[in-house]
Amino acid sequence: MVLYIERWLQAPLRLPDGRPAERDRRTPQGSPVSPVLVNLFMHYAFDTWLAREYPTVQFERYADHAVVHCVTERQARQVLAAIENRMAQVGLRLHPGKTKIVYCQDGHRRLAFEHTSFTFLGFTFRQWSVRFADGRLFLRFMPAISKPALKKISAEVWRWRLHCRNTFTFTELARAINPIVAGWMQYYGAFNRSSLCPLLGRINAYLVRWIRRKYKRLQGARKAQRKLREITTRYPRMFVHWKWVPSSW
Repeated sequence: MVLYIERWLQAPLRLPDGRPAERDRRTPQGSPVSPVLVNLFMHYAFDTWLAREYPTVQFERYADHAVVHCVTERQARQVLAAIENRMAQVGLRLHPGKTKIVYCQDGHRRLAFEHTSFTFLGFTFRQWSVRFADGRLFLRFMPAISKPALKKISAEVWRWRLHCRNTFTFTELARAINPIVAGWMQYYGAFNRSSLCPLLGRINAYLVRWIRRKYKRLQGARKAQRKLREITTRYPRMFVHWKWVPSSW
């Protein structure tokens, strides 16, 4: 295995214009082997080391991003210092802007702290209002889709220009976007789905605009809205997001 890794790191590289590039450091940007090498390196440099030195500390890691769970601020600072030393030993350093100690503030943990939220894999972890079955509200530390992730997929929905696809049928529109929207719902809707619902409702707003452009007799906003409600009632499974947001109103 070591021989293969060495060959990957030494393999010649040519730029898009055909010129050879000198390989004096790391793997090429976008190379498919890069994430493989990162995970192999971090497994031994971080995962097995942390499990050996701090067996009671749980953690999650994705590529070179990690979340480490501690029970006290003292332990968190001790583990952070140890991780900084370990990264220095293997020729790395922690990102000063992304590395921080976060206090998981909620209805039970109410102390003040500099950082009370963090973002990881497209989710923002912070305290959110959760409603019990009896109607009472409770503050709970949990994940929900982050603002950057929501902005990214909102831009994707805008680029679809659904209201301009006049040559499509309603069914064809559903077939075009359902696989993508289903993926968003499955991933980002796993926690606090209500934070994703406004975006799904925006898709319905585009469908109303599509109806108004497609059919002259339904150009009025109220008529198009009534038509969308009628379709969602008759065909509730046509668009996958109608499971959560059947109509805009």
